[in-house]
Amino acid sequence: MIFTVAIDGPAAAGKGTISRAVADRFGFARLDTGLLYRAVGVLGGDPIAAAQGLCAQDLERGDLRTLEAGQAASRVAVIPEVRAALVEFQRKFARQSGGAVLDGRDIGTVICPEAEVKLFVTASAEVRAHRRWLEVNTSADAPSLAQVLAEVKERDARDMNRAEAPLRPAEDALLIDTTKMGIDEAVTAACDAVLAELKAATERSAKA
Repeated sequence: MIFTVAIDGPAAAGKGTISRAVADRFGFARLDTGLLYRAVGVLGGDPIAAAQGLCAQDLERGDLRTLEAGQAASRVAVIPEVRAALVEFQRKFARQSGGAVLDGRDIGTVICPEAEVKLFVTASAEVRAHRRWLEVNTSADAPSLAQVLAEVKERDARDMNRAEAPLRPAEDALLIDTTKMGIDEAVTAACDAVLAELKAATERSAKA
């Protein structure tokens, strides 16, 4: 069975947690596409060459979850040649047999506009900044909450206003706003959407 779940949204909205939960619940393969861009960003050198030569081992680096890696990812993601080099990898992953969940910023709009389920996970910049600050506030030189908020807003502006594949919900995406929503509630909403479409797909197949 080929079944794609596309999950998009800004940084620290909760799409990673939701995508993992959906993949575990339904036994789908999962790809955090942001890691592709983070890996390209932290590899340094020519980002186009880095994207073209990216391998699975590059996605296992221990420094891909830092704020610096996130900013680097956002910078290289605006380069059309970088995006082109990574698109085919993502599309092949998405349409593999057995189902797949991909989370990123342009999955439902550019990478997999044919995805069976499209979700857009968001939250206020303040809430997302606080979540990210809690993640990185583990050392004496950790950034302040104000710094993290400024970086979140800067990245939002860059991601939403870039010419190539800007961050925006697909027209047929289900919006999940986690500003005041608990993670269990958000996961339930996502899983319910997937389950409903799986049942519909099964019924269509039975009638064919």
